[in-house]
Amino acid sequence: MGVTALAGGVGAARFLRGLVRTMPESEVTVIGNTGDDAIFHGLHVSPDLDIVTYTLAQIVDDAKGWGVAGDTRHALDHMGRLGLDTWFWLGDRDFGTHIARTAWLAEGLPLSAVTERIRSALGVEARILPMSDDPVRTRFVTVDGTVREFQDYFVRHGHAEEVRSVSFAGARLARPAPGVLEAIAAAERVIVCPSNPVVSIGPIVAVPGIREGLRAVRDRVVAVSPIVQGAALRGPADRLLPVVGAEASASGVAGLYADLCATFVVDRRDPAEAPKVEALGLRPVLLETVMETPEVAAALAKEILALERP
Repeated sequence: MGVTALAGGVGAARFLRGLVRTMPESEVTVIGNTGDDAIFHGLHVSPDLDIVTYTLAQIVDDAKGWGVAGDTRHALDHMGRLGLDTWFWLGDRDFGTHIARTAWLAEGLPLSAVTERIRSALGVEARILPMSDDPVRTRFVTVDGTVREFQDYFVRHGHAEEVRSVSFAGARLARPAPGVLEAIAAAERVIVCPSNPVVSIGPIVAVPGIREGLRAVRDRVVAVSPIVQGAALRGPADRLLPVVGAEASASGVAGLYADLCATFVVDRRDPAEAPKVEALGLRPVLLETVMETPEVAAALAKEILALERP
């Protein structure tokens, strides 16, 4: 069974780690969010692509959920001594990834080809595709009118500011990366991972053609709620959902996905959300979605793969 997954960062990576325990990893294609990409110290950083790649390569720092396990920060500390602002944490091995990516991009390779080189070199069998080779950047406008790039809002300011609006600069002119639409069309099952629906999945489906591709195979698409009992397990999804006119609940997320999926997974702790999801024209399925261990993630993936089409 070929599976294509739409993925953000930590939550998606943990789900994918479970997924590849239940099926051949080579039959999995991941479409990753690049709205979080940024330039730091002259280097192109792709946080969500790297979190997924490091996790599937089994080198991720499990405690943080990102970065390389056991990494050091000698380069970053030395840069700080030289007077550079080092608020964005980059480990020494992580620097190696970004240096390679930036060098290959400078040679004229598209991001998709660079991502393929990194995946292959780290021994990941799943195919990992950026949503687009064209730049798309998530931006926030705070209630006081300040415009912030994603990492500035999320990391430097700890996603504590109240947000008035979210946009995806460049999305309208972007094209899906090579293989993205084909992976959606050919998959036996498409899974929207339990990622932030606003700033992880939102940028992916904002690229023209991707949402339409999902609609065309809607009966094969299963989305997993990242909201449990009205709260996000990580990050500010519950605070950002009202910004795009959605309730901070599983059914609120389902409303954003109603046109592109037929089945929606609700956490078992939220049975009252199931009839609300059904009222949106989706099939609700109650499962354990809090992936505290890889075994729980694998069990969730196995149950999703076993679902029949509605």
